[in-house]
Amino acid sequence: MGGALVRVLLVWAASTLTLLVLAGLLPDFRLQSADGDSVTRVGLTAAWGAGAFGLLTALVWPLVVRALLLVPALVLGLLVFFLNGSLLLLALSLIPEDRGAAAAPETAVVVAAAMSAVASATSTALAVRDDEAYRRRLRRLASRRRRRRGPPPGGPPGLVFLQLDGVGYRLLCRAAAEGLMPTVADWLEHSHRVMPWRTDWSSQTGASQLGILHGSTFDVPAFRWYEKDTGEVMVCNRPTSAAELQRRAVERTRDGGLLTLDGASRGNLFSGGADQLALVLSVAARRGRANRSRAGYFAYFSDPANAVRTALSFVAEVLREIGQSLRSRLRDEHPRVARGGLYPLIRAFATVVERDVVVSAVIGDLFAGRSAVYADLVAYDEVAHHSGPHGRDTDRVLARLDRSLALLARVAEHAPREYRFVLLSDHGQSPGETFLGRYGLSLEDLVRAGCGLPVPRRAGRTRSGAEARAAVLAALHRPVEEDGEEARPGPGPDPVVLASGNLGLISFPRLPGRARRRAIERAHPALLPTLANHPGVGFLLVDGEVLGPAGASARLDAPGAAEELLAAFGPGAADAVRRTDSFPHVADIMVNSAYDPRTGTVHAFEEQIGSHGGLGGEQGHPFLMWPTVLSQPAPDLVGAEAVHELLRRWLREADGPQVPLPPRPPGRQPGDDGPEDHRPDDHGPEDHRRKGESSGTLPSAGGAAPDEPR
Repeated sequence: MGGALVRVLLVWAASTLTLLVLAGLLPDFRLQSADGDSVTRVGLTAAWGAGAFGLLTALVWPLVVRALLLVPALVLGLLVFFLNGSLLLLALSLIPEDRGAAAAPETAVVVAAAMSAVASATSTALAVRDDEAYRRRLRRLASRRRRRRGPPPGGPPGLVFLQLDGVGYRLLCRAAAEGLMPTVADWLEHSHRVMPWRTDWSSQTGASQLGILHGSTFDVPAFRWYEKDTGEVMVCNRPTSAAELQRRAVERTRDGGLLTLDGASRGNLFSGGADQLALVLSVAARRGRANRSRAGYFAYFSDPANAVRTALSFVAEVLREIGQSLRSRLRDEHPRVARGGLYPLIRAFATVVERDVVVSAVIGDLFAGRSAVYADLVAYDEVAHHSGPHGRDTDRVLARLDRSLALLARVAEHAPREYRFVLLSDHGQSPGETFLGRYGLSLEDLVRAGCGLPVPRRAGRTRSGAEARAAVLAALHRPVEEDGEEARPGPGPDPVVLASGNLGLISFPRLPGRARRRAIERAHPALLPTLANHPGVGFLLVDGEVLGPAGASARLDAPGAAEELLAAFGPGAADAVRRTDSFPHVADIMVNSAYDPRTGTVHAFEEQIGSHGGLGGEQGHPFLMWPTVLSQPAPDLVGAEAVHELLRRWLREADGPQVPLPPRPPGRQPGDDGPEDHRPDDHGPEDHRRKGESSGTLPSAGGAAPDEPR
């Protein structure tokens, strides 16, 4: 009710302003007495006339049109202008003291047409921002589509997987309990359950989503890493890298992905084998018709109402970010990172444009009755990197994400088949001051100092690796390598130092293969002690050995030794490190930042005060929320591959939609198993799949803490 009243007042104000402008432009149209009036009096006169015209249009116009239904359409089209002008003349005659009675009939027609156009545009712009009005439009669209296509297809319920990027388990529970996400709270109370799952060491979207959609996280050691055999840097949010990672996963699993048959992939890094794509990064590098992902933009913005809705929200989000950044600086809040330059536009793209396009694409999938949809909403993750995982900025983003969930749920009521919604995340976010901000030098500077190389006087800043930046570049058709990262590091003796949240990777191009510890110590005797004893470093992985501060070390093949050294990083930390150690492209030195279990803070090697990518805190504990009509997950879910297997099981329970690729040809290597053999205990030793591990202090399946929603 309040929103409708605000819209009426805003339309009235726009009409009043239009009337004033026209009175100033048209010589035979006035809104004042012959003796002249004050500015205030003229404004009140315009408001009176605009209000009277609006009321007559709302009350009388429907009756007039109904009375003229028998008039031929062409004649009615001509009459509209004269009837509208007549209503304006009537409205002007109602202004006291004849202040609006000086308009000629032909002038009244022009004024009425202009006012109607402005009022319609204003009303449309406001209505499309209202979810209820938007839902009514979509319901009418659904009805028209069903009439065109005939009876609904029916069939088993479809599944919609909605990924809330970066939202950790405890954060989701808090947001639901505090009323920030009422839709999530209602689902948890009546129809859904929630549980945490645990990521691998590389707690980031690239590894997690590749595992969830394609069933393999093998040889993805971080968000970005250097491959000595090709001399290239792989970056998960680079389209060419994403395409290669997807190819490797399909080749390894011999399965097209979670969405192979009748599926849709929206806003993801990878396709999941879906035929229906929108904003999928792994196909963004294709040229011509092969790139169907960008079609999502054209399909969305071809509707002018969508363009108005998104444009208004985009501008509002840019202004909101500028205001929030200014408030943070004025209050001298810490930790804090730079939020200027193009970041307000990138944030608005992630929280508005990408959200609206993805939600619109999912709505189209619901109306089309597709069997499985997987969509990623990246808004929270993008804002949390720069504003921190907790606070007013991110709370508002969570509330808007909840509105999107509510909209999709209401639209699903009009879909041609029943739909079940599964919510999940790919990782969480851990807070903390950046490594550079805390210690005054970057990881690369520390490595160069340990190697005896010159260190720049002014420490360089590492660009944030948020997914939205790559999505913007793809949308703008920028070359895929123009993302701030060097695809091929230049020749020379310098080590390659890369950052993935609070996980750092150091590679020595001149040392062939994976460098042995002895080779590193011979080449750079002071490097390992410099890194291991730095207060901002938690531990190192070097040649199958974990190194900690004060000379502590543990071989990964020594039973219990690594578990004891890494106990502060939580249960399963040693297994996660052990599995990464088996990857062919693991870096020569893997560096995990320090972690404070009391505060849950880490130190990102990038410019992020909310980060993920390594071990420590909430970043490694995303959530899974499912309808109770689906079968119960195992008590512990460890790794994105286990989540993939669970989602496949739920799809089979709904009668599909997955089919395997053809059987592997003779002579394939073990580990390239087909989907039926791709089970946790069937992998080679290099995969180190975990099964039945304890979740430590985290609640078990469906078991929220006493003060958290179920």
